[in-house]
Amino acid sequence: MTTVTEKIDARLVKELREKSGAPMGDCLKALQETKGNIEEAFVVLRKRGMASAQKKASRATNEGAVGSYIHAGAKIAVLVELNCESDFVARTEDFQELLKDVAMHIAASDPRYVKPDDVTAEDLEREKEICRAQAAATGKPAAVIEKIVEGKMAKFYEEVCLLEQPFIKDQAISVKELIAQKVAKLGENITVRRFARFKVGAPDWTVAQTKPVEAAE
Repeated sequence: MTTVTEKIDARLVKELREKSGAPMGDCLKALQETKGNIEEAFVVLRKRGMASAQKKASRATNEGAVGSYIHAGAKIAVLVELNCESDFVARTEDFQELLKDVAMHIAASDPRYVKPDDVTAEDLEREKEICRAQAAATGKPAAVIEKIVEGKMAKFYEEVCLLEQPFIKDQAISVKELIAQKVAKLGENITVRRFARFKVGAPDWTVAQTKPVEAAE
């Protein structure tokens, strides 16, 4: 009798592996669950990657590496510290590739913070006031206005927070999801601790840092 495994084309597994970065076995299982639909299988892997990352989020990340990126023409430069749990993982090709991708993304997208929790109280309140004023101008009921404000704030976080931004090389996923894919593959918690972005001629520069998550007991 022909098995489900035999019905999945090996080329689909390879394509999904290249697209997601997930292990071959996980790609095969996702394709089996979605009956060979590679886009649906990719969504399955993304959800599992986020779940895996959430489970490991409380684990200390005291190892890692600092990466850099200098844009063509040497007008923009980035330094970023990416942390993991062991020096072994920090030296892997997958981790180093992620480090380069994050640095390049920061150069291109100019985030101001690492994650939403890092946004200063002043910036947060100022943005909320702007959003409320814009929403109130629509003349809609209070309940609707609150929904509008929520939507605008989510967009704000996506614009200024590194982890919420669509990844520059694949707009279908966020930087947070990109990191989650590597967490699922490498089996360790991975976090962005801080970054600095410099641009020639700019009146200031961006330096962002987030507090590390405390290790679980």
